[in-house]
Amino acid sequence: MDFKPLASFIDRVTSWRIPWAEVLVIHRNETVFRYRNGFANLEERTPIEEGSIFNIYSMTKIMTCVAALRLVEKGAIHLNDPLSDYLPEYAEMNVKKKLASGEAVLERAERPIRVRDLFTMTAGFSYDFEAPSIQEVIERTRGKVPTRSFAEALAKEPLSFEPGTRWNYSLCHDVLGALIEVVDGRLFSAYIRDEITGPLGMLDTDFNLSEAQRSRLAPQYEYREELGKSERKDGNPYRIGTEFDSGGAGLLSTVSDYALFLNALTNRGTSTDGARIISPAMIDLMRTDHLTDRMRDDFFWDPMQGYGYGLGVRTHISKAGSGSLSPIGEFGWSGAAGCMAIIDPESQLTVMYAQHLLNNQEPYVHPRLRNVVYSCL
Repeated sequence: MDFKPLASFIDRVTSWRIPWAEVLVIHRNETVFRYRNGFANLEERTPIEEGSIFNIYSMTKIMTCVAALRLVEKGAIHLNDPLSDYLPEYAEMNVKKKLASGEAVLERAERPIRVRDLFTMTAGFSYDFEAPSIQEVIERTRGKVPTRSFAEALAKEPLSFEPGTRWNYSLCHDVLGALIEVVDGRLFSAYIRDEITGPLGMLDTDFNLSEAQRSRLAPQYEYREELGKSERKDGNPYRIGTEFDSGGAGLLSTVSDYALFLNALTNRGTSTDGARIISPAMIDLMRTDHLTDRMRDDFFWDPMQGYGYGLGVRTHISKAGSGSLSPIGEFGWSGAAGCMAIIDPESQLTVMYAQHLLNNQEPYVHPRLRNVVYSCL
């Protein structure tokens, strides 16, 4: 293995628009390469260091889905169950529809939201935190927004389409966190600690940071095209309440910590220390493409060419379509500030890539990074 091209790629993107970047490559449970470059703090020119904590945003979704799939394995829920069996506020939903005249109307949904729709982004939700019901719950709870209260509020908003008919990136996995709370009885954050991060020895992954951890939180930036540079922009806009454990985008972590979780998935659900968080059979179901042809028309993001969508993850289905060197079945997801996971059971390969830049340059960085990694093996 020769990882000089991967180091050169990290050097290139950090001399371009990315303030800092780090990549960790695990092959057959051994760390075969780790490299970082750039500045955690651009203003003070502080190099990025081991143990830096950052927002992983939508890479939270992978863990949320694994957490919920544990309940599927136990028979506590089933993918085909109506969501209203557990969250009764979703029993009668309205759908926005456009008449032939162009007039927009609300009609009662003909299909129920099913549990699987939360995993597959097919429930009909949006990603609109400005929706009236969401704003109302923020005000009513005085900025706390418990996870269960969030789900109750979202149910008051009309759906964008009939459940199970289309794909739309949305707040599905935040509702999945509330579903876990109702079925299991613990707060979502406690469930994550007890069932996943605790058994895996992940000490730096949570929805909230201690004072000691906060001192290691890396500044966050946003690249401004009009200025030709990155400007500091801290905070998590998806964390709309102090008690909102956002299953969609709420976790903070480190490269080393989240790699423990990702590598357990590469090992088909079991850590190198023998902690089993999910079964091999569920890993295979998770990375199965669940899109219909109609849904595939909605899943058109540039970096997802050649990929389908499974239970909360992208999954590689066409090498010709993707131009990717990874094998069919490689899966993972990414986050709003640019981090990315590559989980590959066939190659026994785990890649944890991190950066902390909103307007993250993902369409350029991620496909290239993936190919450079595989070319180095």
